[in-house]
Amino acid sequence: MVQIIVAEDCGNAPKKGFIRDFNIAFAHQDIAAILDCVTDDVRWNRVGKGRTEGKGAFASALEEMSGPAVTRMVIENIITHGNVGAANGTVTFADGKTFAFCDVYRFGSFRKTARIKEVTSYVIPVQEESTPDAP
Repeated sequence: MVQIIVAEDCGNAPKKGFIRDFNIAFAHQDIAAILDCVTDDVRWNRVGKGRTEGKGAFASALEEMSGPAVTRMVIENIITHGNVGAANGTVTFADGKTFAFCDVYRFGSFRKTARIKEVTSYVIPVQEESTPDAP
């Protein structure tokens, strides 16, 4: 079971709720739900990993990413304005690895029901903080 923690104000606007649900689908590795949120010509820019264009290539990239289950997701902030938005937080996997993420979204239009046209993802491994030895 995935523990999902979302900041309280992360759902008080339609696009914030949409981004929240999109990220939760990622945590559950629900590829069908993720694909339902994007346009056919979606672009995914994974900083340091390359760019994927089109829904088919996006789906393939998602399938390649499947691995250890997510055990915990914390969404700290979701910000939206017009046809752009962003979310950041952390994800912890069953193998104990934790990553900090920030995703920037561009929607296909300004409408409240618009789908995601572009995602730029920044993902950074979080290392355990160690306490230095006392002198």
